[in-house]
Amino acid sequence: MKTRKGFTLRPLGQEYILVAEGLEAVDFSRMISLNASAALLWQEVEGKEFDVDTLVNILLDNYDITREVAQNDVTTMLQTWKEANLIED
Repeated sequence: MKTRKGFTLRPLGQEYILVAEGLEAVDFSRMISLNASAALLWQEVEGKEFDVDTLVNILLDNYDITREVAQNDVTTMLQTWKEANLIED
């Protein structure tokens, strides 16, 4: 997987938003809000190839959680990112 080009991560209070910029923004009809852990994942893999294990390991390196919790969180987040067309397979 890889993040799609044309999105910029910006802080907004205690959360972050992904803003579509340039020509790719034409069909973008909603703002994507990310919490701190999702923003960390985006920053770590932006523009790079990654897989589920990459994201799980980033969470495990940065948070005191179990692999099972990290796996569940990543699975849920990736589904949201896919539905919002933020990543490419």
